[in-house]
Amino acid sequence: MSKQSFAPKSDHKRDLWLKNFAGKLPTYGAKYGLSVEEVKDMIACALFFTYWLDYQNRVVDYDQKVTNYKNKMRDGVEADSVPPVQPGAPDTGVIPPTVVPGIFNRANSLARRIKNHKDYSSDDGSDLGLEGAEVVAPDLLNIKPVIKVVPGKAGHPEIQWEKGQMSALDIYVDRGTGGWVFLATDTIPDYTDTAALPAAGESAFWQYRGMYRFDDEQVGQWSVTDGLTVTG
Repeated sequence: MSKQSFAPKSDHKRDLWLKNFAGKLPTYGAKYGLSVEEVKDMIACALFFTYWLDYQNRVVDYDQKVTNYKNKMRDGVEADSVPPVQPGAPDTGVIPPTVVPGIFNRANSLARRIKNHKDYSSDDGSDLGLEGAEVVAPDLLNIKPVIKVVPGKAGHPEIQWEKGQMSALDIYVDRGTGGWVFLATDTIPDYTDTAALPAAGESAFWQYRGMYRFDDEQVGQWSVTDGLTVTG
């Protein structure tokens, strides 16, 4: 079985898709029986989502600058280096009016109505961004996650993985004991293991593996194991 996908998966691409869709709805609203309120809602949603996505990106950048500033103040800098400058918090600017939650649920609902309309044409669909590719349902018996473990913040391992059409990833860890224990169910990649690191001057090799969850059940096969040496 397959289903049609309109909006992309990543927030950045969703933002671009929604701005195009909402911006062109006034042209097609009457043809496809959309109300004035529905068209206005999509336009407001596009403005709202763009604002908060941009603000989130600025907050992430600010977080990195704060961490860098804190580390320099804690550890010092080279004698001939420029003293660290305290970062300023991002400006909120003008916040657009709040919309009803479920932005992309409503956008996808309108998109399906348009595609199912008796007067729908592929030219209209291409202009609105509705001629998405068919998405094949995943093979729940054989699907296998791919994980990569890399150094993360403050030396903690970061488990990188792709969500795709899955609901989550169950992550297990072996901290050098030879036994696997459940670590976490992660719904939004990627995952940072915040467990206490070894004592100062000591190290250990931590290994990780994962299995996908689809709805409320584990599905597919175990990932290949990957690991990282952590140091106190």
